[in-house]
Parts: sequence; C-alpha cells; structure tokens
Amino acid sequence: MKPVSLLVVAVLAPALFCSAQYKAPSAPSTSAPAVGEAAKPAAPDVAKTDAPKSEMDNSYVIGTSDTIAVVVWKEESLSNKDTLVRPDGMISMPLLGDVMASGKTPLQLAEEIATKLKKYIQDPNVTVTLTAMNSKVVYLMGEVGKTGPLKLTSGMTVLEAIATAGGLTEYANAKKMYILRRAGDKQQKIPVQYKKALLGDLSLNLALNPGDTIVIP
Repeated sequence: MKPVSLLVVAVLAPALFCSAQYKAPSAPSTSAPAVGEAAKPAAPDVAKTDAPKSEMDNSYVIGTSDTIAVVVWKEESLSNKDTLVRPDGMISMPLLGDVMASGKTPLQLAEEIATKLKKYIQDPNVTVTLTAMNSKVVYLMGEVGKTGPLKLTSGMTVLEAIATAGGLTEYANAKKMYILRRAGDKQQKIPVQYKKALLGDLSLNLALNPGDTIVIP
C-alpha cells in the first residue's frame, strides 16, 4: 500500500469508529410517557377503587310493591331479575313456589331461599338485590278526600296522613276507622280512635309503618 493511502486510513479510522458508537444507542423504552404527558397521573385501578354501584343497604326491610332481583349463581333458570313483591308480601320462585319476602331484609331473604334450594341443588349461592323501592307508602281507602297510595314521611301519623289526603268526607264513619298492618305472614286490624286523637291524645295518634292501609268506612 502506498504511503499516502496509509496516512488517509490512519486519519479517518478514529472518526469512523466514533460515529458507529453514536449511531447505536440503546433502544428507547416503549413505556416512557410521550411529550406533554409526563405530568399526567397514572390512571386509577378501577377494580380496586370503585365501589359496586348496586351495593345495597341490607338493613332495608322489603315491603309490598318493592321490586327485587333474585340471582342464584350458575343457575339461570332459578334466577329472577325482576320480581315484584305482591300485596300479600309473597314472591314466586322456580321450584319453591311462593316465598314470603315482605318484612325481611335482602340478606335474610337470600339466606331463606338458599336454605330452601338445598333440597334441589348443592350449596346454592343466592343474592337478593333491591331494584325499586316502592313500599315506603301508606294507603287510604274509603271516605277520605284522596284515596290510594300516599308517600310515607318520617314519623308520619294517622292524623297527618288523613290531613294530607284531604281529610274525611262528610259521609265518613270515624268511629269505625282502622289500620290494616302486615306482621310477617299475618295481618293486624288496629282500631283508630280518631276523634280522641284530634282532641290531643298523642298516644292515640298512631305512627304509621310502610305498607299500612287506613280504612275509613
């Protein structure tokens, strides 16, 4: 090789070596945030931070006209996702027939249904969910200004309910007034001493329960 050629190679070799090193950096991390996104917080873990939207207060007592969902895990044919609690307090279930729902919490009803289903399936897992609360009402029948359902407010008494419904009509027989109240699978008939309650005897101005029916002959 000619001396001039050797000199050229000796001068260019370090530059070529440095250039190769610069062009082979480590690959950038694909997990690095893009420009403008570095300040954004990481998205929360929804599964860990969000409470179930259908979470239900198991202290609620089911009443007539409420709507509930009864789900038997892995038993679609035994589940009923839109069950109306009938005026008699019952619901209808496959295999079981009529089951008393009124007066129980969702948890109590689920446990009762699971116990009954043990005759037919092994280790039934039952969930009862309240889907519509319609039982927080009382009903007025007979000689009153407005009959039918009346929204029950906290501490509402029989006198307040009658006044809210427009009062008694001129044909009302206040002496024979009574309240029908369901207690479990039985119904009570509670006399109302309307005139004495009007005179100020607070013990006779009875507090109402959800589902009560005031009858004014």
